[in-house]
Amino acid sequence: MSDHAHRHHDAHDHDHDHHHDRDRGHDRGHGHAHGHHHAPADFGSAFAIGIALNGAYVIGEAAYGFYANSLALLADAGHNAGDVVSLALAWLAATLAKRAPSIGFTYGLASSSILAALANAVLLALVTGAIAWEAVLRLMTPEPAAGALMMAVAAVGIVVNAVTAMMFASGRKSDLNIRSAFLHMAADALVALGVVVAGGVILVTGWLWLDPVVSLVIGAVITWGTWSLLREALRLALAGVPAGVDRGGIASYLSGLPGVTEVHDLHIWGMSTTETALTAHLVRPGAAIDDALLAEVCGELKRRYSIHHATLQIESGAAPCELADHAA
Repeated sequence: MSDHAHRHHDAHDHDHDHHHDRDRGHDRGHGHAHGHHHAPADFGSAFAIGIALNGAYVIGEAAYGFYANSLALLADAGHNAGDVVSLALAWLAATLAKRAPSIGFTYGLASSSILAALANAVLLALVTGAIAWEAVLRLMTPEPAAGALMMAVAAVGIVVNAVTAMMFASGRKSDLNIRSAFLHMAADALVALGVVVAGGVILVTGWLWLDPVVSLVIGAVITWGTWSLLREALRLALAGVPAGVDRGGIASYLSGLPGVTEVHDLHIWGMSTTETALTAHLVRPGAAIDDALLAEVCGELKRRYSIHHATLQIESGAAPCELADHAA
């Protein structure tokens, strides 16, 4: 092994020794900004109540949708059924994320939230496709719908979704997952309001085509939310840079550190839907490993760029990193 290879790996091992020191409570070297559990524990009851309320409402809305022959109600019931599953998956993912790291899963199970997001996006896409297909058929052959019943059932939906949204309101500023749940429920309350308006217009005008049109609008709302969810979930699943993380700004910050002449192997990815990790090689010719600098950089990465886990490797630059790895 070359001298550079020794320096290369010693620096890397040295950094990780300080990672363990940090775990034991010392502020040394490069550290990982831990803290896997960003949502308060009492949101478990919010998930449970939200699932119960929305589950009961879905059953009632679907039953009355068939009785009233309202595709808009059935479409909204399908959407709300997806919400129940989404809340359940989010709750499961939040529970799994609290599991401590193990030998087999050294990061724990935090990335289960990414899998939940993917599953939710696919489920919503399937529901939306079924709604759109039935709406097109209903537009070609309009059928009568009970406008008054549509209004009454959808009005209950406004209350259920609004109450569920408010249970997540207190955490919407501190946790992205909680904020997503809040916004989703609030949007559903607005969708239910749209069904109420459609029922009223049908009562006054007799426009039967309005029911499938409203269902298509609901489908469009779902598609809009689903597309952004699917895109970000796929990005995270493929270890892409999470949305909102300024990779260019991070690269510039690291390049401007004292003594750093080059930054390479910069990788940024989402460990979960709320935590971001980073690894990078910093070339500092002739400079000793500076524990205080590494600790400061990790803290700054967390404050400026919300990087929760940073691993920095110091190199002398005497030989390309690839040659050192090959020599090892």
